[in-house]
Amino acid sequence: MPEKFLGRRVALRHRIAGDGAEGPRFTDAVGELAPDGPDAVIVHTRGGPVRVERDAVVAIRSVPPAPPRRASRAAVARLERLRADAWPAPVREQLGGWLLRAAGGYTKRANSALAPADPGVPVEQALDRVREFATRHGIAPVVQAPAGSPWSNRVLDAGWRVLPEWGGECRVLVAPAGAADGAPDWPAIPSAAWWAASGEEPPSHGSPAWAVLTGAAGPVHGGGEQSKEGGPAGQTGPPPHGEQSRATPQVGFGMAETDDGVPAAAIRAAVVEDHVYVARLQVAEPFRRRGLGTRLTRDALAWGAARGARFALLDVAVDNPAGRALYAGEGWTEHHRYHYLVPGSG
Repeated sequence: MPEKFLGRRVALRHRIAGDGAEGPRFTDAVGELAPDGPDAVIVHTRGGPVRVERDAVVAIRSVPPAPPRRASRAAVARLERLRADAWPAPVREQLGGWLLRAAGGYTKRANSALAPADPGVPVEQALDRVREFATRHGIAPVVQAPAGSPWSNRVLDAGWRVLPEWGGECRVLVAPAGAADGAPDWPAIPSAAWWAASGEEPPSHGSPAWAVLTGAAGPVHGGGEQSKEGGPAGQTGPPPHGEQSRATPQVGFGMAETDDGVPAAAIRAAVVEDHVYVARLQVAEPFRRRGLGTRLTRDALAWGAARGARFALLDVAVDNPAGRALYAGEGWTEHHRYHYLVPGSG
């Protein structure tokens, strides 16, 4: 069976009876395909997982994604706020329900304007603010918006386009945090071994990248003169819909080593309110397909549950079939999608 289908939504025909048997010999399963060891696969259908022996597969083809059960705008906005708090940029300015972020260019997420709700000004004016903020902080102007949301649609109508690079569109996946039994005790600062497993060069202490990773970002500002009460000048009453929760995350850095102590895999987890956000899962090339990614993801959920998390979330690029297959096999489900929008070339 071609491995290229793993992580995709497929229609898989498989044998359920031998030659000469009464009744149907074949049946179809439609859903996202995940591996189940060397001899079988699992098709995650809407009715539940269907396990199929590889030698029983008769035919397989890709099919379009199923229309997702759309979450409410309020639910999407809340998860986007939690993700922003779990991966906090050191420079953050509020613009109504938008959050302008800068982190010296470290990751798209921390250097984009999050747009989950009404910016409180016309979108064209909000985009002017995004450009001005980006110029001021030496980053490219980028908007991160839930796919299909009114704010995404209005930014697209203004001539912006979806970032064509890898990771331009991502899925936000959710799962229960599970039980805290056997939860690891991860450090709040990444060790040298963690960096070796992640394959990244460690940033200097106090740098924007360090602030993002360790959750050491400062408060959100209004982007203008501050009132005596500490909020943006002229703002009264409750915060606008979509304003960030401004929670400080509890961060943990997990890793796996080989029996002889070689760093093999790394992961970052952050608890904000009742969610644990799982990110930066990396498995070094020589140690892939050994279950290390699955093990660390499960450990991250237990780590979060031990710190009060009831739910878990992560994001995975639409064009990352291996990652999608891993998470589908663990029961994660799609909550919504977001994409990065950049100014058009015209």
